[in-house]
Amino acid sequence: MDALNFLLARLDLDAALVLQLGVAAGLMLAVVSVGAALRGNPAAERIARGTEAARDARRARGLLRETVATPRGLMRAVLPREGKETDKLRLKLLQAGFTRPGALQIYMLVRVFVGFVVPLIFLALVMAARTPGLGLPDALAEPFAELSHSATLKWLAILVGVGYFTPSAWLDRRVRERQRRIEEAFPNALDLMQVSVDTGLGFDLAMTRVGNELASVSPEIAFEFLSTQHQIQAGRAREDALDDMAGRTGVEVVRSFARVVQQSMRFGTPMSEALTTYANEMRDYREMRAQEMANKLPVKMSAVLASLMLPALIMITIGPNVIRYIRLMSH
Repeated sequence: MDALNFLLARLDLDAALVLQLGVAAGLMLAVVSVGAALRGNPAAERIARGTEAARDARRARGLLRETVATPRGLMRAVLPREGKETDKLRLKLLQAGFTRPGALQIYMLVRVFVGFVVPLIFLALVMAARTPGLGLPDALAEPFAELSHSATLKWLAILVGVGYFTPSAWLDRRVRERQRRIEEAFPNALDLMQVSVDTGLGFDLAMTRVGNELASVSPEIAFEFLSTQHQIQAGRAREDALDDMAGRTGVEVVRSFARVVQQSMRFGTPMSEALTTYANEMRDYREMRAQEMANKLPVKMSAVLASLMLPALIMITIGPNVIRYIRLMSH
């Protein structure tokens, strides 16, 4: 301390001024440190942004799916047990186009909310309408207060049934619509692949080219083709990637296409000939489907025509006799 006082006296400095300058320097260093910590490292941020951009691009294109984490706690009670039921539901979600890792959890949460929470809300409104002093609006309280015990149970059963089965029916409908779109657009995609292979492109490059070309016309096929090719580029066996594509779509023509490609590569037959043969079979199959639908039309129309024409024929046939009988009875 004496040495410090001696130094301050020799430099002709005030101790209070030196203390204030020290406090100011400390505060400045603290502000700079906090700002640097909040701002972060620019190089690390650039690397992180590049990694996140690449991950988001992969996820947006559906190239590789992340491993689904095992649910815990309440989510484990909501989800079905691991096994055939879970695998079947996960496959159905893939066939519907839901490829996100948490699609199964989101679907089950929506199903539980619609089938369990909505009936609870309905029951809470009934109880609140019958409890005086809660101040519910009359337009909302009167319909629930007038419900009898049996009517409340009936509406609860209806809400539970509708809420539990509606998501499943909606998912099945979405799967059918996606499969129909794939079936309708797949022959055109196969023709484009045949043309690409005939011009000298390899199978993988032709599949990628067709997927990029069909991105706006048929996004379902574009997604399946590009996803399959990126799985192959990531190191997955081509046969496994094609089998995965056939399972994701659930369409028989895609499964047959995967078998044709696998057999052509296994036995060494030219890919162009295999695609040409299968394209001709696809055209014949599409024509047979059109003829089958046309042949089913008279059978489907017969019931409608019978239900519409039969009452008119009965009135024309029996009407005069009924009028004559009424006239005879009146005389």
